[in-house]
Amino acid sequence: MSKPVLKISNVNKSFGGLQALRDINLEIEKGKVHAIIGPNGAGKSTLLNVCVGLLKPDSGSVTFNGGINVIGKSPHEINQMGLARVFQTPEIFPDLSLLENVMIPAFSKRDGAFHLQLFRSLASETKITQEAKEVLASVGMEAKADEIAGSLSRGDKRRLELAMCLIQHPDLLLLDEPTAGMARHDTNKTIELLKKIKEGGMTKIIIEHDMHVVFSVADTISVLAQGAIIATGTPDEIRGNPIVQEAYLGGAEL
Repeated sequence: MSKPVLKISNVNKSFGGLQALRDINLEIEKGKVHAIIGPNGAGKSTLLNVCVGLLKPDSGSVTFNGGINVIGKSPHEINQMGLARVFQTPEIFPDLSLLENVMIPAFSKRDGAFHLQLFRSLASETKITQEAKEVLASVGMEAKADEIAGSLSRGDKRRLELAMCLIQHPDLLLLDEPTAGMARHDTNKTIELLKKIKEGGMTKIIIEHDMHVVFSVADTISVLAQGAIIATGTPDEIRGNPIVQEAYLGGAEL
């Protein structure tokens, strides 16, 4: 078995008297979709924030791509290493076009930084422009390339942010509630998009409350409750786990 893309070992994190993460141990297998589910307040987003450098754990380690410890590194450094994240609230440039939004992270990935005063130079970046158009096409938004991003629906903003991650060619993509607030139509479109990305072999961690989404795309599911992992398994194993049913839905079946 190959080394995991991401290995989380004995991670603990407290905020004052509240222990948000309790001795977390997880291994994320290359090319797989690993979903993390659990009730509100279970520690899911805290765990992702530790992985991307927004929070420093009280103890434990997070290693990426064969043993590189990300603890203590800045979010930008971790992103440059090949770990990209789609947040709960879309983080886009609302006054720029979709094409420009997708070009900026590609520019930053290549050069290590991006300054808005250099924005005009993007027009001469033929290779990045073409790739950005191709990425927008891959998420079904090529027809909106010249539209202003702030005018998009919530579902389209999420897809735009996903395109902004995909153009970076990350080794691991973290998606924090990618369908939150979406209507069912947009959710179904996002499921199909996630399946398409899965076919390309990209490794992903997904935090999601919608079980329809989770069971549609996940290879492995881990369940967090009160900051601790109470189960990890295949979708069928998690669906039939009575401990998970009790912790997550008060005994009802998933």
